[in-house]
Amino acid sequence: MTFVLVVDDDPAILRTLTINLRARDYEVETAGDGRSALQIVDERMPDVVLLDLGLPDLDGVDVLTRLRGFTEVPVIVVSARSEPDDKVEALDLGADDFITKPFSIEELLARIRVVSRRNAVDEPALVVLAGDLRLDVTESRATRGDQTIHLTPIEWKIVETLARRRGRLVRQAELLHAVWGSGYERQTNYLRVHLASIRRKLEPDPSRPTLFLTEPGIGHRLAASDAAR
Repeated sequence: MTFVLVVDDDPAILRTLTINLRARDYEVETAGDGRSALQIVDERMPDVVLLDLGLPDLDGVDVLTRLRGFTEVPVIVVSARSEPDDKVEALDLGADDFITKPFSIEELLARIRVVSRRNAVDEPALVVLAGDLRLDVTESRATRGDQTIHLTPIEWKIVETLARRRGRLVRQAELLHAVWGSGYERQTNYLRVHLASIRRKLEPDPSRPTLFLTEPGIGHRLAASDAAR
């Protein structure tokens, strides 16, 4: 499921976009100001950001500049500003697209699909290294030294979801949806069972995990570690 962060100070726009995106099976989170948006991105990296420029605290241009300081997440500027200079500035600062208010939902959805496809095509291979453990996420291959470690397809889906956002918290409902699909967001026992198996296979001491960490009742994270891309 594609995770979209909508950043706008207009409650009506947040509500409209949330309803329309969720109806098309997008996961949506909203922020009414720039600082909240940056915090959300820091905690849960979205797949696409829809960013208004006229925010009450930080200007959207400032938010875009800060985002580009640490992430290449696709950003579509959604703004009432229609002057060419505004568009050029946003695009020069790293925005992937610019759409002017008012806009049609279908056009916005098409632009989200385009930047999502572009990001998926450009997504690099990922190898996570932790001591003598090597997790080749792209090739679904785990080794410790010369020993190959077998993970099931479900276990690899969990590992990949966490590895793509390593160091960041992935909430339980998000992880369940990513691995099992819609309708499983409350089945936390599934995660408990499979993460216990993953730890037995990959952690030096499964009873004291240092790689696959849990924040009880909130979510899970893969501890930040060396990675080769």
